[in-house]
Amino acid sequence: MSVKPLEDRILIKPLEAETKTASGIFLPESAKEKPMQGKIVATGPGKLLDNGKRAKPAVKKGDTVVFGKYAGTEIEIKKVPHIIMRESELLGLITG
Repeated sequence: MSVKPLEDRILIKPLEAETKTASGIFLPESAKEKPMQGKIVATGPGKLLDNGKRAKPAVKKGDTVVFGKYAGTEIEIKKVPHIIMRESELLGLITG
């Protein structure tokens, strides 16, 4: 099974939550925060503009992005959690 996003939607695989703090303390499952970064798995063709042309997405497959804590819709693909959201819900692109 594969998912191809429509319009200006982006499919993201969230990065794993941290399992221990900077000081080395291991966190229980209940204390872990929801990850707000992820890798782009697929992008849609882009937003359809009023003139009939498409605006290409500013991000591409493989990019690492930052998104809001409650952005998008969580889905499961082959028992792996993913998030699908509009490109406008992305907060930033991580480079370097």
